[in-house]
Amino acid sequence: MNILMILTSHDQLGDTGKKTGFWLEEFAAPYYVLKDAGHTITLASPKGGQPPLDPKSDEPDAQTEATERFKKDEAAKAQLAATEVLSTIDPSRFDAVFYPGGHGPMWDLANDTDSKRVIETTLADGKPVALVCHAPAALKNVTAPDGSPLVKGRKVTGFTNEEEESVKLTDVVPFLLEDELKRLGGNYSKGETFKPYVVTDGLLITGQNPPSSEPAAEALLEVLSKAKEPAPAA
Repeated sequence: MNILMILTSHDQLGDTGKKTGFWLEEFAAPYYVLKDAGHTITLASPKGGQPPLDPKSDEPDAQTEATERFKKDEAAKAQLAATEVLSTIDPSRFDAVFYPGGHGPMWDLANDTDSKRVIETTLADGKPVALVCHAPAALKNVTAPDGSPLVKGRKVTGFTNEEEESVKLTDVVPFLLEDELKRLGGNYSKGETFKPYVVTDGLLITGQNPPSSEPAAEALLEVLSKAKEPAPAA
């Protein structure tokens, strides 16, 4: 199957003068879960080309088996350096979409009309969308067919207020993701701080934080495998 991964192009952490972007583990872990399952992965971002890496996600204490594997994978690094421009993406080419997080999506993907188009089209076509950590911010302006917020009444999770406070960015981010998902009517829940927690609601899969990225990709595989099952005989 063909899976689209959409990354942020935003690299400024509000007005702090510091850099942000995508979180390395949240890209690398799902990338290898999906790739090792035999799927073809296409990468895209609003600006195309090399998406910005959150420098904190490249620090020693943030490394995992998947990030170490990525750093030795020249083909994967070359692919990441040449992401497609999101506005050129035809969602019908893909069987699923995955959004890695990092703080960057809070600024660009939350308000990106092409991202909105991809999510709405993918779900309308009966295909799954998974978003992890801060990436559920991309659901902010996405609507259901009746025009209501997509997350209204749906089970969702995402980076918590407590987690934002612990990284001391509560007053830097443009909005608090937990509060926004609740404001939109989402049935928001959360697990322990910085522990894996994934919620699946039909075709919509959300993960709470970096450790949730690998299980979110596994949940996406589970939804895809169910989609491939033959319909029961009448």
